[in-house]
Amino acid sequence: MTIPKNDSTPASSRRLRLTEIFFSLQGESDSVGWPTVFVRLTGCPLRCVWCDTEYSFHGGQWHEIDEILATVAGFGARHVCVTGGEPLAQKRCLTLLEALCDAGHEVSLETSGALDISEVDQRVRKVMDLKAPGSGEVARNLWSNIDHLQAHDQIKIVLADRADYDWSIARINEYDLTSRCPVLLSPVQGKLAPRDLADWIIEDRLPVRFQMQLHKLLWGDQPGR
Repeated sequence: MTIPKNDSTPASSRRLRLTEIFFSLQGESDSVGWPTVFVRLTGCPLRCVWCDTEYSFHGGQWHEIDEILATVAGFGARHVCVTGGEPLAQKRCLTLLEALCDAGHEVSLETSGALDISEVDQRVRKVMDLKAPGSGEVARNLWSNIDHLQAHDQIKIVLADRADYDWSIARINEYDLTSRCPVLLSPVQGKLAPRDLADWIIEDRLPVRFQMQLHKLLWGDQPGR
């Protein structure tokens, strides 16, 4: 569901540019399977080669935060995921996250790991990417973010090939990532066979969580699902 269009220019400090709001099942993270309201903010400074939400890079419409909260509440769901693009590219995303938490929602944030997460409300469950070399954006990883992760947060690494997997093991060991929070490894659809990744994890007895994108198994690449 896309919320009604508004004017194209911001008129207050409590507006965000949105691509869409929709209700579906969470397809990733440790909340997979939960009915969830997704708030997709417009814009992203990264250009990962395997990105599946390029339609959120541009366009969108401005909406008041109170309007967003009302739309979210109308779905009657506890879980809310703020995603993008890169939601933290809009500074008022921090205000939205706080407001969603204050409204009693279980809030998660999907972020690229390239922008500072230190000011994100502590109640939010951050699902932070680390960009492997196959993404084309490995140089954008902001490694200081690791120090701001909590036990309820998660690190997600999307892998395109064996080189990405080996890179991930090196980073897991270098930063002792699995002692900080859960680490999720996912295969790039059409690039890395899920069974290969699963076999590598089992063979190495790697203390990570294998995941696939549930929403793609159910609905393919259909936007807004």
